[in-house]
Amino acid sequence: MEHQPLASGSQSNKYGVANPCYAPAAAGTAAMLGPPTAESYGPSAPPATMFDSMPGYEGTVAGGGGFLPPPMPAYPGPQPTPGPEQPNWNIPSISEDTAREAFMLFASSKCCYSSAPAKDGVITNMEAFNTYRYRLETFTESRSTEWSNEPYSGQTVDAYAQPPPGPWDIPANLPSLFVEGRQCIKVPYTSSVKNCHSCVGMGRKPCKDCVGAGNKLCWVCNGSGFRIGDDRCYHCNGRGRETCNDCNGQGSRMCEICNGKQQLLVFINLTVKWTNNTDDYVVEQRSGLQMENLREVSGKELFKDSQPMVYPVMGFPDPTVVQASQRLVSEHQGKYFKTSRVLRQRQTIELIPVTKVTYTWKGESHIYFVYGNEFKVSADNYPATCCCSVM
Repeated sequence: MEHQPLASGSQSNKYGVANPCYAPAAAGTAAMLGPPTAESYGPSAPPATMFDSMPGYEGTVAGGGGFLPPPMPAYPGPQPTPGPEQPNWNIPSISEDTAREAFMLFASSKCCYSSAPAKDGVITNMEAFNTYRYRLETFTESRSTEWSNEPYSGQTVDAYAQPPPGPWDIPANLPSLFVEGRQCIKVPYTSSVKNCHSCVGMGRKPCKDCVGAGNKLCWVCNGSGFRIGDDRCYHCNGRGRETCNDCNGQGSRMCEICNGKQQLLVFINLTVKWTNNTDDYVVEQRSGLQMENLREVSGKELFKDSQPMVYPVMGFPDPTVVQASQRLVSEHQGKYFKTSRVLRQRQTIELIPVTKVTYTWKGESHIYFVYGNEFKVSADNYPATCCCSVM
């Protein structure tokens, strides 16, 4: 909207400054008569009438309509698989030298820890614990659709050229198995051109800062035109109003929805999401080591099974692992098989080495833990620490 000059019959205030909100009815000008608000230029959200009815996508809405049910699986049900071979399940005890070296590396990594306990402490006992971690992974693909739009700049318009392919028939770039990913695909034969709903096809919208007037109240004189007494306001030169900087006095700004193009390409957007849904179960090893520590390390892989659908582990010597496998396999079937396409499942059992080390230093007994293939150390009550501060 361009800013119009005041009509000759405009009214002035007591200081001789024209009132920008007054004009006689006969003048017929609308420059400063309460400019139209942004709402008069169309809704902020696209109306339902903008979207065509596409076969196979009748439930698609703007903003997404939830995940689409997957097609029927093309593979038969899982068959029981034999349990892992049973070698010696006991964890081999680490050597005293390995335990001491891990402890010294731990102490040296802490700026406030003295290395004396790790270097001079006398190891009196080392106890190994059997710690199993069962992990179930269900790698899924889910698909959802939504109406979307973008500024029209000559893109292909193909709506109704032929029926669009079904949402599960559109090829997608599958990442590696058990690697999460996301891909957005413009559904073929759904693109059409519509006038921009936000600016009603004008390409511009009233400036929000000046509400379309092109000018606003002077912030120095608060619209009076004067500062103190009869001193004319230097900022607005006595007009009481100043040019709006946000729109450079034009009263309108380029529509941010269509980027001034006036038209939108409206199409259905397909979002394909690959998710690796993982659950772990760690057998309580009763060593005293916090279970959270075990999430940071790896163990020796004893068993691995990867199929389109896995069957619960059978024949494992620790019954709690068998029970955890039965429970998690059942839970994953209930959670993921109805809402997404299951591409692969994988279950593993790891043997995580945990060694509880007892040592004496300065006549007192202390303990620490060495765990995982990485030989990480946990020592909650390290006996020689100091308080450090940075000046």
